[in-house]
Amino acid sequence: MGGECVLSDSGQEAPRNTWFLQGWKASRMFLIKGSVAGGAVYLVYDQELLGPSDKSQAALQKAGEVVPPAVYQFSQYVCQQTGLQIPQLPAPPKIYFPVRDSWNAGIMTVMSALSVAPSKACEYSKEGWEYVKARTK
Repeated sequence: MGGECVLSDSGQEAPRNTWFLQGWKASRMFLIKGSVAGGAVYLVYDQELLGPSDKSQAALQKAGEVVPPAVYQFSQYVCQQTGLQIPQLPAPPKIYFPVRDSWNAGIMTVMSALSVAPSKACEYSKEGWEYVKARTK
């Protein structure tokens, strides 16, 4: 039973268990993407990036210190392996980005917009009604 063959679309014989192989090929990418996403979630949880803003800011600062030398080392490795000459890039600017201040400013802006939304909606509807009345005369 398991060794029976059927004709495929091209007219050639194909084993009946090809559905398993096709399913495996389709699910392989799903498994890879799921593994990468799971690793990213674990990294965020492990580094406590969704915790207090102090830790997020420290992680951002650490990444800013570690990534440029790593990119430089990788570019040197590529040059040695391939013989390509990569031009020297200027040093990246030092960026100070206070996460806590930006988060608080964003929250305050959203909350203030939500607090004035009912009065602004009433004001705009009155202006619209007056505009329609003036145009219909």
